[in-house]
Amino acid sequence: MRIIETALILRKEIARLRTDGKRVAFIPTMGNLHDGHLALVKEARAQADIVVVSVFVNPLQFPREDDLQRYPRTLQADCEKLSKAQVDLVYAPAVSDVYPHGLAHQTQVVVPPLVSQCDEPHQRTRLRGIATVMCKLFNLVQPDIVFFGTNDHPRFLTIRRLIRDLNYDIALAAIPTVREKTGLALSSCNTLLNKEEKEAAPHLYQVMQTLADMIRERPSAIAESLDNARDDLNRAGFRDISLEICDADDLEAVRVNSEKAVILASAWLGNIRLIDCLHVNMPNPAGSETASPSQ
Repeated sequence: MRIIETALILRKEIARLRTDGKRVAFIPTMGNLHDGHLALVKEARAQADIVVVSVFVNPLQFPREDDLQRYPRTLQADCEKLSKAQVDLVYAPAVSDVYPHGLAHQTQVVVPPLVSQCDEPHQRTRLRGIATVMCKLFNLVQPDIVFFGTNDHPRFLTIRRLIRDLNYDIALAAIPTVREKTGLALSSCNTLLNKEEKEAAPHLYQVMQTLADMIRERPSAIAESLDNARDDLNRAGFRDISLEICDADDLEAVRVNSEKAVILASAWLGNIRLIDCLHVNMPNPAGSETASPSQ
């Protein structure tokens, strides 16, 4: 496995691989890797000749400076995991390599905001930062296929639209969320939860499962069920709760003809903002139930 720290060397290495006609898979990460990331690597390894992983804590997608400073940096441990997973290239640049002219003068990419959570100011900042760094990374790596988990649905839809609208010739692969036995979605920030918060955190997924059951049984009672779910999370110690049920394809309000809904959840627990989602097959117009919710 080769670790590359500069865009110049990465470009040269990618050009060499392209000359050899290799199929390149790419997994962008911010490090502090867990089994969810390794599941992406495993799938990428099965679908491509070369697997490239970036490890870069992107400052543009952090609305709050203290969140950026608190984010875990574990590059050595990450590289050990990636080497065991047979990754070919790791791009681990400094901020100055990705943004050589500084953040204040960086051209930024704005994907038209999706509704619901994406209309919140912190989400617009986060998704703009994600779109910007993805454009840079796509231009450098030039992958044939890119892999993402599905726990952050607004991010996934943003990247899907980015690839479509900017004519990137890149396939987008979605891998189901990997969860702990408690149901908590694996996240790089979970290591920052204290013991009490770690015990409370799975309640977010439990509330989402309850909402999923409601959608299939009483789709007309969405508003009431959301209010009850927010109250439940408040009692469990969560704050600044954002909980929505939307059409999974565009994050608009669920419609009569919506085939799939998505429950979008984000909330602060201590100093960590947890993000999760759950896809649910909608009942058909006759009211019969479809399959159970996916990951």
